[in-house]
Amino acid sequence: MSFRLVRWIALACALALTLVGCTTLPRTPYTTSDASASRVLDVDGLRRYADEPASKFLADKDDTAPIRTYLALSGGGADGAYGAGILNGWTAAGSRPNFSIVSGVSTGAIIAPFAFLGPQYDDTLREIYTSGIAESLLESPKIFQAVFGSGLFGNARLRELVARYVGSDLLAQIAREHAKGRRLLVVTTDLDTQRTAIWDMGKIAAIGTPEALKLFRDVVAASASIPLVFPPILIEAEAEGRRFQEMHVDGGVMTPVLTLPDAILFQGHALPKNSRFDIYILVNNKLERDFEVVPNGTIDVASRSLGSITKAQTRSVVLSTYEFARRNRVGFNLSYISRDYPAADSDGFNTAYMRRLYQFGFEKASGGHAWTGTPP
Repeated sequence: MSFRLVRWIALACALALTLVGCTTLPRTPYTTSDASASRVLDVDGLRRYADEPASKFLADKDDTAPIRTYLALSGGGADGAYGAGILNGWTAAGSRPNFSIVSGVSTGAIIAPFAFLGPQYDDTLREIYTSGIAESLLESPKIFQAVFGSGLFGNARLRELVARYVGSDLLAQIAREHAKGRRLLVVTTDLDTQRTAIWDMGKIAAIGTPEALKLFRDVVAASASIPLVFPPILIEAEAEGRRFQEMHVDGGVMTPVLTLPDAILFQGHALPKNSRFDIYILVNNKLERDFEVVPNGTIDVASRSLGSITKAQTRSVVLSTYEFARRNRVGFNLSYISRDYPAADSDGFNTAYMRRLYQFGFEKASGGHAWTGTPP
């Protein structure tokens, strides 16, 4: 996540703490039992939660195709340009796999559908991160919105960006790949239940209705909706005839990158013997610790603290996945922005910064140097 973006979060936090209790936007109340039984679009299995039992994931009758390659895309804001560059450079090198599973969190959720469909969308990825369209996302912060709404910036531009690139044709292509047994997953944080939601985007795409297209777009936008910076996305749900809205925000709040569900990754469950696969973790961020004399001011301290939390969470998932891979003979591959990358952190979604970072990732991958087999 860019330095400027973290500073906006810190500023919004300070405003929220100063003006706590000033206003609350109305919502339809619902209960814990409603949440447990809820369905979206009146269809079962459109999403699961990362903390569900391992059996829910390992014995899924819909997932009979063998897993060969798994690409996990992390959050990172403007640093998603690195991931776009890696994918395009990988195509140029001629060694990019056709992934069995692709998961995306935050900026990774924006990349994920195009990474899932393959090199035919390389130009789209490059356009999103280098054309300047992303720079408008953080234009004109609205203090009024932060105080009397639920985010420092509105989400109109974020929704427009998603809608511009995610249409019915894209969903039809994703549905066809889903029918072959491939899986596209996007992660959001369900703030009401405090759980990591894993959305089966191929299953949503396969429904093929305008409502499914809206839900698909909503999930991608929700995954990229950084709390306090962008308003949350409210997703329509139903339980036992009662209708309500769930509040979803950036998947990176709880899960900066999704490699495997919690019950498999953290609780020691082994994969079936026929589940040999290679996992590629593409971190759109820096993983190594860096030294900085932090100015002794509220916003600077808050910014550094939030950035440290994200880095620690990401390192934890990477290290846990590495240990799991060693125990289960899973191929482990990691790519991240190295500490010695010469450019300073992004000033928001700065186009010049994203172009340089895209090129850095492209050259790294096209030269065959994108991946390492061990964590930092």
